[in-house]
Amino acid sequence: MTVLHVPAKWHLSPKQVLSNYLAICKIKVVLMLVLTAWIGIALAPDMQRGWLSQVMSLLGIGFLSAAAAAINHIVDREIDKKMARTRHRPIASAQLSITNALLFALILSILGCALLIIWSNLLCTILTLGALVGYAVIYTLFLKRATPQNIVIGGLAGAMPPLLGWVSETGTLSAPPWLLVMIIFTWTPPHFWALAIARKNDYQRANIPMLPVTHGVAFTKLCIIAYSVLLGIVCLLPYLIGMSGWVYLSSACLLNAVFISKSINLYWHQSEQQAMALFRFSISYLLILFIALFIDQWLLQ
Repeated sequence: MTVLHVPAKWHLSPKQVLSNYLAICKIKVVLMLVLTAWIGIALAPDMQRGWLSQVMSLLGIGFLSAAAAAINHIVDREIDKKMARTRHRPIASAQLSITNALLFALILSILGCALLIIWSNLLCTILTLGALVGYAVIYTLFLKRATPQNIVIGGLAGAMPPLLGWVSETGTLSAPPWLLVMIIFTWTPPHFWALAIARKNDYQRANIPMLPVTHGVAFTKLCIIAYSVLLGIVCLLPYLIGMSGWVYLSSACLLNAVFISKSINLYWHQSEQQAMALFRFSISYLLILFIALFIDQWLLQ
């Protein structure tokens, strides 16, 4: 009699199943996006909406961001299998089926839209859906595979949360949140290029035209320095227009000095460790910068 052996990976505990679904949400990235959206709400004019409306709006933005991340995992599954950094992702390693992941992304999208429609406004819903399409479809499906400027062009979708938070509060577009979008938009290339330098062989094996693969590591390092300097300039704008005060300005100056220093240090050292050090710092950089902006806004009230 033939005995059917079911692969062990099909026998997953509820905890492992939950872990897989959280993994395709890129939960740490989503939390960062929700934080920047919250800063957008905090900086917006007080519309007397109440904390429940604000929390539900942030939850809606978070659900749609998680849906975009899940779609990214689905679309990139073949690429993920070829890269050491991503080959153990749930879909790439067949621990989670494409059908279940798609259904999960659909449920998150419906919940996110419903929350934003009920607790926020139509404009915020449309913009958040646009960011989802921009990241999950335009960037992941086309730009990532087509041009070494994929991160530069596609970075706009990931830079939208502060604007989304502001619009969820006010229902209108305004100049101040676009400055926050500009900060994240300018931060994104050096952040990802540092990782791309450290993982160049992975991207080359997966045939992804990241800048270090197409133009070389030395050129990428120069671009990182250029964008780091540009980021330092852009970060001055909130203070120059009176959107923030001295707490933010001093924090931004210190953070950008370290960022530029680490970028220059990376240029002079052919080291994966230096690239990863810059990548990790860039995450803390953005978190601290936006916290400083929030503290400044609280002190100015």
